[in-house]
Amino acid sequence: MNDEEFDAPGAIERQPCPTCDAPAGSACRTGAGKTAAKYHTRRLQLVPRVAEELHVLTPPDRGPGKRWVLGPEPGAHVPAQASPLEAGITAVRIGYARCSTATQELQSQLDALTPVCFEVFHEKVSTRVKVWPQYEKAVAMAVRFKTLHPGVQVILTVHEFRRLGRGTDLLVTVEDLRKAGIALEFLTGPITGLYDPADRHGQGAILFGVLAALSGAERTYTRERTLEGQESARKRGRTGGRPPSLDADQIDYALALRAKGTPMKEIQQKTVITRGKHKGRHPSLPTLYRTLAEAGQDTPT
Repeated sequence: MNDEEFDAPGAIERQPCPTCDAPAGSACRTGAGKTAAKYHTRRLQLVPRVAEELHVLTPPDRGPGKRWVLGPEPGAHVPAQASPLEAGITAVRIGYARCSTATQELQSQLDALTPVCFEVFHEKVSTRVKVWPQYEKAVAMAVRFKTLHPGVQVILTVHEFRRLGRGTDLLVTVEDLRKAGIALEFLTGPITGLYDPADRHGQGAILFGVLAALSGAERTYTRERTLEGQESARKRGRTGGRPPSLDADQIDYALALRAKGTPMKEIQQKTVITRGKHKGRHPSLPTLYRTLAEAGQDTPT
């Protein structure tokens, strides 16, 4: 029997589960009394073929996430590959939530995704980071569902389109999902709705250009607002950045020593940082050179 013909869930369910006490013939269950999304590791170890696996997903026809029901008695005739379509399951949603910084909250996204998704992956990672581990796990699960059950619509569901990135990065992401046959669903935002690459009317294809345009425009707008804010602050005398390590009196003292020809190393030992985490220490030579240059002593010797 080759790998394509091997029925992992069927082989696993021939053994009772030592973790959740699910009897042979039944899927694993959670402590809340629902069908588990994946088989428990201790049960996998009872089947040599999958003993080293960490994740074996429960097939959609077992009703993952729904109330657990007793499966057929061991030895009863059950199709090796029960069709989710025959079980009334036409779509599976995999959720993904993301925010950029530790100070932003994820809970509102999770509250919207959890009730409608088979499983939700989430992380806090910036759009500037190229690798999103939880996103990759979400896509891998979606692709696996699609491979095992090509007749079922598999949907990656996110709160809004910005959770998937911006600009060309977003365009690449959506194109990868299209090639895998994974639909996209946005719960909120300007393009709320479900976009399936198999849509014959072209709505899924149109999505790619719309997403890239919206994301690029938003980044440009954000940059313009930032520059406007900086310019407004400069007009009010606020230049931003870190304050100088030496206060005005220390700078005047250092300039006076420099004018007398005092070596910079000696000036360094006679000046003291008056603020910040290095308060009380002597400034470094590069800091001293820079501070004096900014104060008008442009030619260090």
